[in-house]
Amino acid sequence: MELQQMRYVVAVAETNSFTRAAERCLVVQSALSHQIARLEGELGARLFERTSRRVRLTPAGEAFLPAARQCLDAAERAAAEVAAAVGEVRGRLAVGLIPTVAAVDVPGALREFRRRYPHVRISLRVGASEDLVEQVRQGAVDVAFLGLPTTARPQGVASHELARDRLVAVVAPDHPLAGEPVVDLRRLSSEVFVDLPAGTAGRVQSDLAFSAAGLGRDVAFEVTTADFIARLVAQGLCVAMLPVAYAPQLTGVVTIEVADAPDRVEYVIWGRSSRTPAATAFLGILDVLDVLDRYEGGR
Repeated sequence: MELQQMRYVVAVAETNSFTRAAERCLVVQSALSHQIARLEGELGARLFERTSRRVRLTPAGEAFLPAARQCLDAAERAAAEVAAAVGEVRGRLAVGLIPTVAAVDVPGALREFRRRYPHVRISLRVGASEDLVEQVRQGAVDVAFLGLPTTARPQGVASHELARDRLVAVVAPDHPLAGEPVVDLRRLSSEVFVDLPAGTAGRVQSDLAFSAAGLGRDVAFEVTTADFIARLVAQGLCVAMLPVAYAPQLTGVVTIEVADAPDRVEYVIWGRSSRTPAATAFLGILDVLDVLDRYEGGR
């Protein structure tokens, strides 16, 4: 069984197409199909069901895929460790972040990382804090940036607090509250809101604050990106609450201080059990290596 065969299986599983998988792997489709058929012969089981319209994993393929990914990750990690031993940083760096991260200029940090370590393949994904924590636990993401209520901390990962922030109200320029210097949750509770999906850490911050004040609110719009939140607010459809440090990035809206607004904490997190050379190098750019040293020394 060869690593290249595993790469082909993973590519077909992720694209649901032998044609697109071959394009991704930079091989002709006949060669990819031949290698997968050869692997199926070695395993004694078909990994894919093929029809003229679709390609999907068989039960045997579903069982094979996680192990194949683990083998590929292990091979990539081994190559990166060898490179690090001779003074080179290679491999991959998978970074995750919430849409409203403000404590770190992530694009700027990635630009500096690429300048220093051009042989590392960088990937970036945006998601909810709780999903990113799980992806770091599983090793799918190396480093992630979160925003959590002050009552919560990242679990099962190593973490470093980056900054604390407060939420502000965001309204359209012609909204009746736009001229107010300060509002409170009671005044906002009668408004129609746009927010992140229910249950996400970004949404919980506001939900807990209104609940603690004995207030309810109408969240009529649920979206997953902060820029779309601002677009809806700018049209006068709703109001929102977003971190004050993130607010300067918004256009076409007005921000108002909220007297009893909830706080949030931004964290950077990384894997507790292992860390790639690329992840270590990226954390060094973020100036959290002293935290790493203290964490490793206490294990």
